[in-house]
Parts: sequence; C-alpha cells; structure tokens
Amino acid sequence: MPSASRSFADERKFIHRIDGQSFKIDNGFVPNMNVPGKFYVNSALEPLMFDELKHHISAQHDGGFLPAVKQIANVAALPGIVGHSIGLPDVHAGYGFAIGNVAAFDMTNPEAVVSPGGVGFDINCGVRLLRTNLMEADVTDVKERLAQTVFDHIPVGVGSMGIIPTTSKDLEEVLEMGMDWSLREGYSWAEDKEHCEEYGRMLQADPTKVSSRAKKRGLPQLGTLGAGNHYAEVQVVDEVYDEQAAKRMGIDTVGQVCVMIHSGSRGLGHQVATDALLAMDKAMGRDGIRTNDRQLACARIDSQEGKDYLAGMAAAANYAWVNRSSMTFLV
Repeated sequence: MPSASRSFADERKFIHRIDGQSFKIDNGFVPNMNVPGKFYVNSALEPLMFDELKHHISAQHDGGFLPAVKQIANVAALPGIVGHSIGLPDVHAGYGFAIGNVAAFDMTNPEAVVSPGGVGFDINCGVRLLRTNLMEADVTDVKERLAQTVFDHIPVGVGSMGIIPTTSKDLEEVLEMGMDWSLREGYSWAEDKEHCEEYGRMLQADPTKVSSRAKKRGLPQLGTLGAGNHYAEVQVVDEVYDEQAAKRMGIDTVGQVCVMIHSGSRGLGHQVATDALLAMDKAMGRDGIRTNDRQLACARIDSQEGKDYLAGMAAAANYAWVNRSSMTFLV
C-alpha cells in the first residue's frame, strides 16, 4: 500500500519498539529506503513523535510539514547511507533532516551524497558555557543590571551588527583560521581552543568557496547573537546530575553562576547553505539523483558541487567558532 494512503494504524506497523527508549523504522515506511531508521525518545517525547505522525495523516499530507519519523525515513533513502538513519533524543521535525537526525555515508561509495539539510542552514550552531566563581547570592541584588549589561555588550536581533572591528581581510582570515584568528587578535585564550570541537578550526576550509553575497552578509555580523532560539543567558546551577563530569568542568556546585551563549554562523552560514542548495538542485538533475523530499537536495560527495560545499561549510563553521569566542570576549 502506498504510504500516502495508509492509516495511522498501518503506518505504526512499520515502527517497532526495541526497548524502553528506542524504536526501529522498517524499510518500506517510505519509498526507496536503503537502511532502517532508528530513534531514541523518553516517555515524555514518545507521544509527541507519534502525535506528529497522526496529525500529518489526519491533515491528508497537506502542505510541506513532515513529521520527524518520516524525515528520518527519507534520510534512510539517500544514496550511500550506512547503518541506520538515527534520531537522537532531542529529535523533532526540521528541514529535510529532522532536528537531531544524524546519518553516516560511505566516503568510498561513488554514489554517496552530502546534503546541506543534514548540516542545517545555521552551520555550526552551538553553545559555549562559561563558568564563574560567583554564587547566586553574589548577583541576586544586581540581576537586572547584569542582564542589561550583557544585552548592551552583545548585539542581538535580525540584522544586528557587531562592535568588533572587522575588515574584509579579517573576514577572509576568520573563514580560514577559525579560533586561531581569535587567539592571534587577543579575543580568546589558548585554553579556549582545547574546549572546542576540531580545536576551533576546520583545516579543509576554503574561503574562496564562500560567495561574495555570503561574505557581505557575514562581515558586519561577527560577534552578534542573532534572533530565533539564540540567546546569551546568565544561568545558575540548580542540580548536578553527574558529579564526576561536573567536577571536570568546574561546575559542580549548586547555586554556581554560569553564562551560556547560543549562536552560529549568522547570515554567512545561511547563505552558504542557500548557495549550495541551488547548485545541488542542478547537480541532481545532471547525475540522476532522486530523493523523497526536495529539502534533501544533495550532490555526490566527490562531485565538484559536493567538494565546494564541504569547503565552504568548513569556512562557515570557522566563522561560527569565532563568532562565539568574540561574544565570550564581550561578556
């Protein structure tokens, strides 16, 4: 029976509980699956996953909305995928890939692809957690003033502009060097690199693969928060779940004050993804690649489009690390 005409009960037959927190999505849930799907949820998130699917069916598949279970399965149909298409415990509907959806591809398979939907438009969106030696009692009387000071120092909102002087030459170096640029310019400490993925620099970055439009958008935004779900918060530790891990990070005391910064590669990263999707749409027609969802536009990893995207994506990731380190400096 075609998936478009199946009832919720029919769809559920393809999804099996493995144990208390994990489920398997069988091949056949959507067309052309190369591997099964798998997702992990707790008792609170489990009904939300299936409610998404139920709503999708009751709406007769109208519009662009796809539930996370369908997106996980559509990723399982991409050429060159290995193992499973996996939904991690924060999984929910996203763009092409579900948010929290991860997949591995065989780099030696000439059919294997790379898809910007798997990376996202806000390339290297992430957080920095800054510990302090302050306790909640130390800041209780100045909370409003403290929040306003953080707001004054970190530009926020759509189109916000940074206050760290940045020239076009600086931007080229940021895209290539990542946090090595921050270190050289005095905006970070050497130890900061030790606590960043890839030590804050993807070596395969190539600034020439970032369009002039992307650079124009990124130049004034270095050291800015942006909008949406991005934030800079003064937080307090209210519970310690893993004492050993907490001690390693120096945040093992209830009541300890921390600062968390959540942001990514701003307009530059968004433009890198947009540019790649346009190029990949053409490459898919040329190479005869078919996907279940247009939002999963992709290209062969070893194609020129694939190589260009990976190099530009790495440059945008470097920008994001510098962006967060710059805001850390401003805090």
